[in-house]
Amino acid sequence: IVYARDLQTVGIGAGQMSRVVSAEIAGIKAAGAGLVVPGSGMASDAFFPFRDGIDAAAAAGIVAVVQPGGSMRDNEVIAAADEAGMAMVFTGRRHFRH
Repeated sequence: IVYARDLQTVGIGAGQMSRVVSAEIAGIKAAGAGLVVPGSGMASDAFFPFRDGIDAAAAAGIVAVVQPGGSMRDNEVIAAADEAGMAMVFTGRRHFRH
């Protein structure tokens, strides 16, 4: 998970299997560096399997998300973004391999 705004990375939540924990870590890293998260965009190299990652991002002030999509629960994830007024783009492409 990467948070970015104003042409710079503001937070990175890497090395976690959980998208929600990755989103939370990105916010913690940004805050620790004194960077502003509200108004940022978020990118994920993997789909969000549950809405909780989007809910965590919305709570941090994320306004847009780009992610591969492809979860069995994409409709719930889309609903979470819609409820938060967050733009979301599905790329249809994962950016890692097992």
